[in-house]
Amino acid sequence: MTRFEDWKNALLGGQLAFGLVLALTPWLVGFAAETGAAWTAWITGAVMALVAIAGFAGYAFAASWVNLVAGAWAIVAPWLIGFAAIAGAMWSHVVLGVLVAIAAAIELWQEYQPGRTAHA
Repeated sequence: MTRFEDWKNALLGGQLAFGLVLALTPWLVGFAAETGAAWTAWITGAVMALVAIAGFAGYAFAASWVNLVAGAWAIVAPWLIGFAAIAGAMWSHVVLGVLVAIAAAIELWQEYQPGRTAHA
């Protein structure tokens, strides 16, 4: 396995882990009763995790683009959905959204390095 493959797997693993954590935060942080915040965490976290799994299956380039968008969505969702006043929900979305977006951006940056001809 090449160094690039090791990095790609680590970044996809991070996206998977962060997505799973976001999906669990309504119970871990205690906002499961807040419908908008909880459903946003469950759906966004599940999408992040499933997309990362697709990345392991050979779609890392597309998965990173989707998770970059999902991370950005998680960052702005508290204000767009209207749960920014719930501190635990807001911070978990923002922090995990930033982490997923950073991991996806690094993965995309690695894909665009000179000498890379195939996007898998």
